[in-house]
Amino acid sequence: MQIMMDVLAMFVTNLLGVVALWSTVLAAPSGRNLQALLDASKIVDLSYAYNDATIYWPNLEPLNATFSLTALWDQQEKGYYYRSKLFRSAEHGGTHLDAPAHFAKEGKDVSQLEVSQLFGPAVVVNVSAQVRDNPDYQVSLQDIRQWEAQYGAVPDGAFVLMYSNWDSARYPQKAKVFGSENYSDVSTLHFPGFHPDATRFLVKRNIRGIGVDTPSTDYGQSKDFPTHVILSTHNRIGLENVANLERVPASGALLLAAPLKIEKGSGAPVRLYAFLP
Repeated sequence: MQIMMDVLAMFVTNLLGVVALWSTVLAAPSGRNLQALLDASKIVDLSYAYNDATIYWPNLEPLNATFSLTALWDQQEKGYYYRSKLFRSAEHGGTHLDAPAHFAKEGKDVSQLEVSQLFGPAVVVNVSAQVRDNPDYQVSLQDIRQWEAQYGAVPDGAFVLMYSNWDSARYPQKAKVFGSENYSDVSTLHFPGFHPDATRFLVKRNIRGIGVDTPSTDYGQSKDFPTHVILSTHNRIGLENVANLERVPASGALLLAAPLKIEKGSGAPVRLYAFLP
C-alpha cells in the first residue's frame, strides 16, 4: 500500500509540474503568455555547438568516436539548391545527457525517459570561489545546505547545476578542460564535480538530475564514479559540459533538456535551455 501511495504521489507531483508550466502559457488570450515565455532575452542557451573542437571523454578518441560532419550532396539541380550531410558522434561528448542506462544495467535508456523528466526548476550552486584554489573541488553537502539557507529547500523535481566558472576560459581547449596536459591518461585529470554525499542528499530531495560545467558529474580524480552510479541507479539524469551558467540565477529559472531520442542510448547530445524568471 505504501509503495502505491508513493507512486501516486510522484505521479501527482509530475502532473502538477506540467500544469503549472503550461498554465502560464495558456492563461492569457492571443498567446501573450507564450510570447513572454519565449522572449529571447529570457532564454539562455546552455549548450555548446558540435564541431571539430567538441570535447569528448579521452578514451573515446582512439575509437574514432568524436564528431565528424561529411557532405553527401551539395548541388544545384532541377532549379533548386540541395544540401545534405552525414554526422557521426559518440553519445557522451559536448553538452550531453547521461541517461540512467549509462551506469545502471537495468536503467532507462534515452528513448525511455519521460517528458516530465526533462524539465524542472533550475538550482545553480556557485562554487567558483572554492574551485579557484582547488581544481579537485567537489560540491559538498554543506554547499547544498548553504544554498537552502539562502533560497529555501531545493524544489521538488529540480535540476541542480554546479557553476564552477570552469568553462569560461577553457572550453574547448582539452588540456585546460581536463586539467591535464596528458589528458589521454585519465588518471591525470583534474576538474571539479559533485561529491557523492551531496548527490545522495539531492536524490532524497527528489531532484530530476544534476548538471556541471565540466566534463563529468564526478570530479576528475574519481576512480569509481560514485555520483554517476547514484544518479543512474535512482533513475536520475546527468548533464555535462553545460555552458553559460553565469547567466542563470541561483533560483527561479526553469531548465528544459531536449536530447536526441536514441533508442537504447546510454546518453545523447542535448540542447539545454534555461527560461529566466
